[in-house]
Amino acid sequence: MSSLLDKILSVFSTGDGKKKHQATRKAKGSSANAADARSKTTSAANSAPSDATATAEPASDAREVAEPTEVAAAIPRAPRVSSATTEEPSELDQYDYELPERLIAQSPTHDRANARMMVVDRASGKIFHRRVADIIEYLRPDDVMVLNDTKVLSARLIGKRKETNARWEGLYLQSDEGGYWEIMSKTRGKLRQGELIELTPPGGGGSRFLEICGRTADKTMIVKPIYNPGEDTLKFLDRIGWTPIPPYIRKGLMVPEDRDDYQTVYAREPGAVAAPTAGLHFTKELLRNIQKFGVDICPVTLHVGAGTFKPITVTKLSEHQMHSEWATISESTVERIRARQARGGRVVAIGTTSVRTLESASNVLPDGSIDSSGLNDATLQPFSGHTNLFIRPPYKFKTVDVMLTNFHLPKSTLVILVRAFGGDELMKRAYAEAIEQEYRFFSYGDAMLIL
Repeated sequence: MSSLLDKILSVFSTGDGKKKHQATRKAKGSSANAADARSKTTSAANSAPSDATATAEPASDAREVAEPTEVAAAIPRAPRVSSATTEEPSELDQYDYELPERLIAQSPTHDRANARMMVVDRASGKIFHRRVADIIEYLRPDDVMVLNDTKVLSARLIGKRKETNARWEGLYLQSDEGGYWEIMSKTRGKLRQGELIELTPPGGGGSRFLEICGRTADKTMIVKPIYNPGEDTLKFLDRIGWTPIPPYIRKGLMVPEDRDDYQTVYAREPGAVAAPTAGLHFTKELLRNIQKFGVDICPVTLHVGAGTFKPITVTKLSEHQMHSEWATISESTVERIRARQARGGRVVAIGTTSVRTLESASNVLPDGSIDSSGLNDATLQPFSGHTNLFIRPPYKFKTVDVMLTNFHLPKSTLVILVRAFGGDELMKRAYAEAIEQEYRFFSYGDAMLIL
């Protein structure tokens, strides 16, 4: 039984139980066509997807899937507040800023650790300009550094609809025990249940196929990849997927170097569709030097999801529904953090994803929910599960003492988190100075160390 197939019921549900049952049966039966589909398809050319326009679709029936949503990786822009909710001033407006396009980094620095690093001292309010390699000067031997060891999947999918030759793009989100995938999808026209998508790999050499099963209430698609014998999701994505770099980097078009550049050197747990970008600055040599200095380095895992690009569309931040992401912090990591805290050491979080993991594990209530205020008696504990923690003022940080982070998109949940941690006025001044000093922004950009 596939758990993801259950999500497509809402597509066909019209209050008529019979229609719902029929649609479910069709969805679950569609994968039976996979073997036939392989024999019916031809080998793909080694070229990019066709620019051909979609042909007219058949009349609507129970097999037709409503037009899909945009691919999540095409959304990370400054969000706009819906005109339907702008009767009152938006709290989001205070997190806006103007950024010259030339400051959006299109590639990382040649030496990761040579990226610029703004150092912001919350105690004195002073700002210094250094390099990431200098971070050891701001650490203490009793500190513990926490890294997010998630590994970015080759989650971007490019191809065409086999029946119409229309261009198609997708973003892998997750899979289940039945081998079904949930993806975000973009194409012209309407996809139909049972339709095949012909995927084009980055290096050419033959295409692969997805079978459309249905659409969810969240406007994502459920699909069935046509695997080769002995193949699984990770092997399929490694073969056919593209690095999901954001569209503000070369309009989302990867180059071969992105496979390494958009991955931390300590990535271990596959599952992210976007990189924990603060970690991109570290080299293996720098990490060794930090450990030699005496700092303990501990892993946590948070699989960065497509929701990280979800715009805020409400006027009050308290009404924003934060996306949910899978996070894990082990008992061993918790014990090592507590040991360093007992010695007077600080918890240094590398990136907002490490911050969210640590703070989520520090705010688990007896009923298993996560308190988004930080105003409770809970303490850091092992945690494994989904977190939708939205850190915003006046959140009380309970575990993180120091944070290394990149410069984030205006009006985003990440810039709100950074302002909550660093102090509103100080962070506004830091961003203004970063622009004045022409720091490089966003995923491949420079870093900020907040003490």
